[in-house]
Amino acid sequence: MVNLTNLGRKVEPFVKQIRAGGDRNFAYLFGDDEVCAVVDPSYDEGGKVSREIEQTKLKLEWILITHGDPDHIYSAQKISQNYGAQIAAHSSCKQPVHYWLNDGDEVTMGSLSIKAIYTPGHTIDSMCFLCGKWLFTGDTLFIGKVGGTDFGAGAKAEYDSLHYKLMRLPVDTIVYPGHDYGLKPVSTIGDEKKNNPFIQCLSFDAFVDLKRNWQEYKRKHGIP
Repeated sequence: MVNLTNLGRKVEPFVKQIRAGGDRNFAYLFGDDEVCAVVDPSYDEGGKVSREIEQTKLKLEWILITHGDPDHIYSAQKISQNYGAQIAAHSSCKQPVHYWLNDGDEVTMGSLSIKAIYTPGHTIDSMCFLCGKWLFTGDTLFIGKVGGTDFGAGAKAEYDSLHYKLMRLPVDTIVYPGHDYGLKPVSTIGDEKKNNPFIQCLSFDAFVDLKRNWQEYKRKHGIP
């Protein structure tokens, strides 16, 4: 185990966005002046996530998993063993973790409180994490896009998760997605309400229709 100590520095709460491999996967490191957590360490490409952890000189307390797809959880066990952190995910996640979370559960980390928001749709175990104004959305909400689903039950679950949970958060909530799929790496709930065509679908039928015709929509609107 790597032992890290805070050398008495006063560190303001921070978030670092890390390109961690996979298909443009983002991992996140966040914390305060005492401890830190990682969201979705992905493949820890080139040891990027591990180096960021070590550079903070803080104790890694949590590894938070938005869902159990390999490109999000692959390096979690190794990082957990190296730094003594607990892995947490939704209770329906099939991957090995230490701590199960359900909708509305909160965990504390130093001066920070982290709330679990269950957002099924992309997968049955999809979960977002809210820490103050920071929202880590995994594959539920991208910048200007949403996570892939079927056109039936999965799409309906995602529609409900987006409209009845995430879009009810304050407009200045900062959106940190699980992949760099949008026109910019970070957004806000307010911006997504204004600019995300899936969020602007005010009926489930319109939402599914956009999913079915997304490639054509992107072509018409010049969306990469």
